Amino acid sequence: MSPKLVLVEPAGPLNVGSVARLCRTYGLEELRLVAPRCDHLGEEARRMAVKALPLLQEAVVFPTLAEALADCGRVVATSGRPEGEPLPLQSPDEALAWLLAGDQPHPAALVFGREDRGLSNDELLQAGRLLQVPVPTSHGSLNLSHAVAVVLHDLHRLQRLGSAIEPAAAPQPLAEPPLAEPPCPRGELEAMLADARELLLEVGFLLPHTAHARMAKLRALLQRGQVSSPDVALLRGMVCQLRWASRRPFPSPQDH
Repeated sequence: MSPKLVLVEPAGPLNVGSVARLCRTYGLEELRLVAPRCDHLGEEARRMAVKALPLLQEAVVFPTLAEALADCGRVVATSGRPEGEPLPLQSPDEALAWLLAGDQPHPAALVFGREDRGLSNDELLQAGRLLQVPVPTSHGSLNLSHAVAVVLHDLHRLQRLGSAIEPAAAPQPLAEPPLAEPPCPRGELEAMLADARELLLEVGFLLPHTAHARMAKLRALLQRGQVSSPDVALLRGMVCQLRWASRRPFPSPQDH
C-alpha cells in the first residue's frame, strides 16, 4: 500500500498540480489536502497536473491535519527548520525506511507543510518521524513541489532496494527492530489524549494556561514510544477508571 501524501494549507495551485503529477509518477494513489488556500481544481493546477488530472480531481479535502491523519498509523512529516523541533530530525533514509517498515494494517502518510512557514510544532507532533531534506547551504530552501520530488525519489529508491534484496541482507543503517504491534491510527491516539486532557484539567494536574504545553510534552513522549492500539486502549481504560474514581463522593464519617 503506497503512503498517502498530505499537503497542509497549500497556497499555490501550480504546486498542487505539480504534486499531483509527482504522485502519479511515483505510484502514490491518494492526495489529501488540508484546508487548501487556493483553488486546487482551477486552471493552473489542472495545467500542471497533466495526466494526473484524475488523481487531482479525486484529492480529498480535510479541515484539519488531525482529521486527514485519523486513519493513518506511520506518519512522516517534513521540516526545513534546522533546530527547535519537538521530535528529533532524521535523514530521508532513516525516516522513510521507518515509514516502509513491517506489515502495516493502517495507511501510512507523508506530510508537507505550507509554502511560507511549513508545519507548526503541534502539527509536527502528529507524526511519528520528522524528515529533513538536506541542502548544501544553510540559507537554502526548496519549493514545495521540489521538496516532494526529492522525498518521493528517495522513497522510490528505498522501495526498489527493499524489493531487490532478501530482507536478511538489507543494509543495517536502514534496519529497525520490529515493533510488537504496529503504531495505532492517529485518530485513536488523539481521542485518548483529548480524554486525558479533560481529566487532568478536572483533577488539577493541568492548569488552563499551561495545559497546551504540557500536553505537547505528553504527545511527544507517546510519539517517541510509538504506542499501539492495545497501548492506547490500556491508557484510555486507565483514564476512564480514574475519572470514575475522582467523581465518587468521599465517604462521610457516618459510613464508618
